[in-house]
Amino acid sequence: MHSSIGLKLMMAVSGLYFVFFVLFHMYGNLKILASHEAFDTYAHHLRTMFEPILPYEGFLWIFRLTLIIALAAHVYSALTLWSRANTARGAKYEVKKAAAASLSSKWMRWGGIALILFVLFHLAQFTLLWINVGGYRGTPAERVVLAFQQPWLVLIYVIALLALAMHLRHGVWSACQTLGWTNTANSRRYANLAGVAISAITVIGFLIPPLAILFGVIQ
Repeated sequence: MHSSIGLKLMMAVSGLYFVFFVLFHMYGNLKILASHEAFDTYAHHLRTMFEPILPYEGFLWIFRLTLIIALAAHVYSALTLWSRANTARGAKYEVKKAAAASLSSKWMRWGGIALILFVLFHLAQFTLLWINVGGYRGTPAERVVLAFQQPWLVLIYVIALLALAMHLRHGVWSACQTLGWTNTANSRRYANLAGVAISAITVIGFLIPPLAILFGVIQ
């Protein structure tokens, strides 16, 4: 897929796959509102899913691999299209380009880079356990609760979620447009509503657990 149309399709499909992932991940995080046991059971089930057909953590690693492939495809297509757009405009249009670029478009670029850095931090903290916030590595639920009792960490997540909201809002609309789902006034309205709804649901859903922990609702 070296054509611009092919790259846009690859970015749209990989982006929608990430929408599915963040909604699924958000649902899992909300398990901690039920109890520590519910969250730990969910975390354990992810590692034992499809046993004995797959080995322990087999499904989880397959899922992670598909996410890595989708991320590589998404970043490659985004950077290639970005580079082509800059080349096509030419140097004399740089000032006009900077003035005309929308806030959402800029967030898709720089917000995307910020999100990648945040994901690396998130993985180092909760998956690889390289970063130990809270001073104790107990069960998954205990690690989450102790971590989000730290206000500075909650602030990092709030900032990252705002960047995610902008990315989802613009990304869902762009994906719908690329896939030909915005050919009528109604479809454009629905695509816009979908972008707003998905970004709002995702951000609110991800914010509830850390804020509930920070303010002592979840101990």
